[in-house]
Amino acid sequence: MLDRQHLAIIREVNRAGSVTAASDALNLSQSAISHAIAKLEARHRVQVWRKKGRSLELTQAGEYLLRLAERLVPEFDHAERVLADISCGRRGAMRIGMECHPCERWLMRVTRPFLDEWPDVDIELRSAFRFDGVAALQAREIDVLVTPDPVNLPELRFEPVFDYELRLVVPGNHVLADKDHIEPADLLGENLLTVPVTVERLDIYTRFLILAAFRPKSRITVENIELMLQLVVAGRGVAVLPDWLVQELAFGMPLTTLGIGKSRLCKSINVGLRHADVGTDYLTGFMAIAKRIATRMPNAGAA
Repeated sequence: MLDRQHLAIIREVNRAGSVTAASDALNLSQSAISHAIAKLEARHRVQVWRKKGRSLELTQAGEYLLRLAERLVPEFDHAERVLADISCGRRGAMRIGMECHPCERWLMRVTRPFLDEWPDVDIELRSAFRFDGVAALQAREIDVLVTPDPVNLPELRFEPVFDYELRLVVPGNHVLADKDHIEPADLLGENLLTVPVTVERLDIYTRFLILAAFRPKSRITVENIELMLQLVVAGRGVAVLPDWLVQELAFGMPLTTLGIGKSRLCKSINVGLRHADVGTDYLTGFMAIAKRIATRMPNAGAA
């Protein structure tokens, strides 16, 4: 049976010029090399090389095997290096799922330095799991989950990487614009613009309005955050967004932000991993970059 060793021998003998020189490079004895080639020749009933004076001359079969060796042996060598890198966590593909719209924009701040620092690790974004991330992480369909809503499960580990405040965004001339913060009753007559998720996934409802038994005048879902801000400027409604996101996207817009309740609505972006994967080098590297990027984010409440 033809195997990698046969190809490596033929390639090295051709490069070194003799079996003696090749044996040193391959760390094999001359007899081991001769025996391996003789067995190959007997099995396939061909001759690989013939003696020509003090040198060896490849036959037609030998020339064919040399071309094969020049193509495949480097691939085998590369494959071994890749496997070694994977075993050490230096190479692979990191599949990331996101559970919130702002998470995606935050993630873009992390991906560029990660790709620069880990050139042998690819990133795959799994938007299909955007609102069912925990199940995807448990099922090994993703490797990393970026979410504002961590869960306490024994097989998963969530670590906060960036704290922020949710704030109400209103036009600069809005009746509420001069207030420091709002109370639930302030939203009774307002059209509330939100991303298209269920009410159970919105903190403005679960942590503020529902507890006080209040609802806004209506709820309008908007997929795009930039469009949402434009709608607020046009007086079509008010929105609740992370302070840093408003500061980043609403620069120059006639908008004002207010705190939500006296105690405010504070959140964190969390990175979730499976406990079994915590020691993987490139995942550790991703966490380190995420924390480093967090120190450069806009100050909370500075919208």
